[in-house]
Amino acid sequence: MNFKKLLAPNKMYGLSFLGLALTLFTSCDPDETQVVTNFTTITMQDEFDVAGAPNSDVWGFDVGRGTNGWGNNEMQYYTDRPENVVVEDGMLKITAVSESYQGAAYTSARLKTQGKFEQKYGRFEARIKLPWGQGIWPAFWMLGSNFDTVSWPQCGEIDIMEFKGQEPTIISGSLHGPGYSAASPVTKSFELTNDRFDTGFHVFGIEWGEDYINYYVDDVLYNQITPEDADGEWVFDQPFFIILNLAVGGGYVGAPSNATVFPQEMLVDYVRVYAAE
Repeated sequence: MNFKKLLAPNKMYGLSFLGLALTLFTSCDPDETQVVTNFTTITMQDEFDVAGAPNSDVWGFDVGRGTNGWGNNEMQYYTDRPENVVVEDGMLKITAVSESYQGAAYTSARLKTQGKFEQKYGRFEARIKLPWGQGIWPAFWMLGSNFDTVSWPQCGEIDIMEFKGQEPTIISGSLHGPGYSAASPVTKSFELTNDRFDTGFHVFGIEWGEDYINYYVDDVLYNQITPEDADGEWVFDQPFFIILNLAVGGGYVGAPSNATVFPQEMLVDYVRVYAAE
């Protein structure tokens, strides 16, 4: 499988609570020497091999519509119903459904490890098959564990992967923090060649150390972000928790069109987290 990077000069967005975001690129060339740490000690893994509800020792849920569609004008109502989130066939299935529910036109799910598993530094990865279609917005991301006390963006946000369903060959990875959030995250895109993210599973990951975060797709390093790249305070020196969600609509992707097919599934084969020895 061949891969290449995509640099979009002014058309990439970050997964933020405030909607649209423009691009602030780093100067890192993936062919240059990178800081890579050998994270080998596994600290959390969910292989989704027990059918039923997700493991409650690891995962909790955000339920509802949030404030202003979770800050992004999203259109779904998040639930913890099996119609929207279930473990079966050896994977986690997050399903977006077109239905009238609690005042929303769509339902879906958003899982988080907040208060259950949080870690500072390490390798965080998930093997995921993405959904597709205009207005479909899946993401694998993280927030600082102090989110409830200092709020966003002071807590920091690490977007390991976010995806526009209408652009099935492109994902992006971003950082949000004080001074580089919403309209100006640090972000970069990655494009598949001769393939699509909705036709098979791919591994999305970061390796995060004291003064860098490396971004990977299928173990291909495509970006490195350091404190020098952030136009503001570097807040990535504390534990973060993991979020997996499938949004419908919002400022990043726009509303679904008549051609968008429902239901749509985000399939997660595993989530694994490692620390250095």
